[in-house]
Amino acid sequence: MISPQVDVVGVGLNATDTLILLPRHPTRGSKVEFRSADILPGGQVATAIAACQQWGLRTRYIGKVGDDAAAVIHRTEFDRLGVETHLITATGCASQQAVILVDDTGERTVLWKRDNRLTLQPDELRREWVTNTRALHLDGHDTAAAVTAAGWARDADVPVIADLDDLYPGVEALLMKVDYLVTSRDIPGRLSGEPDLRRSLPAVRNRFGCRLAAATLGHEGVLAWDGSRFHYAPAFQVKPVDTTGAGDIFHAGFIYGLLHGWPLPRQLEFACAAAAGNCTALGARGGIQPLESIEALIATGARHASVFAASS
Repeated sequence: MISPQVDVVGVGLNATDTLILLPRHPTRGSKVEFRSADILPGGQVATAIAACQQWGLRTRYIGKVGDDAAAVIHRTEFDRLGVETHLITATGCASQQAVILVDDTGERTVLWKRDNRLTLQPDELRREWVTNTRALHLDGHDTAAAVTAAGWARDADVPVIADLDDLYPGVEALLMKVDYLVTSRDIPGRLSGEPDLRRSLPAVRNRFGCRLAAATLGHEGVLAWDGSRFHYAPAFQVKPVDTTGAGDIFHAGFIYGLLHGWPLPRQLEFACAAAAGNCTALGARGGIQPLESIEALIATGARHASVFAASS
């Protein structure tokens, strides 16, 4: 059976997050009373897809889980949202887990564990899952499967968006197939050897042939290079409860704007606002805001001070 076309397909990580709220980050050898502990679904691509679905896009998620209770959480949540889901089960192991310590400033420390049997293999994918879409979103963790998916997408003229927070073995082969590369702050420098983003982003774009190379900067916003000029969007000022998932929701906002044909500055601003809104509640998906609230933050919200010129 051929899968129906959707707006965006995600191939990548899911996780079950145990969020532990603390008044302060513990020091070595200390005892700190925690305020609460909540088990919530998360994961880079899984969270971005959940947000896109909540904003009205038609979505498909492809990933791997264990044969445990956490897998039931993921299936139940995707079913509730209406995401078309292809979850491959690895028998005899637990799904990916994360323990996330969140202090009163909203900053988090992530401890995670993933069984090697959860690695998504290329032969577990189906071409029609990947190509019947308007966009493909990847995190690259299971690099061989990501390369296969990105290759199929390229052959079908489907744009590929990548959320990269580490340099996995073989990731260069994936980057050659990525159209929109939006990474964490350190990745362009690690790829290019240039610590200054104003040099490393052009170098990465030139090396891999991406349409866009960008880096998210936390409370400093995002800087992007499109081949001819830089685009900078400052972050929005909110009272953070938990920064978990902010980058995932940024990518969801970027994809939403891309599929609506918005100019790049509008895409980046919307993504920053979506990410900021998510930080006002607990969990990777706890603060996903409705579109109206994101637009209201754009219209009236205060921004952090700019750290880059808008273009050069």
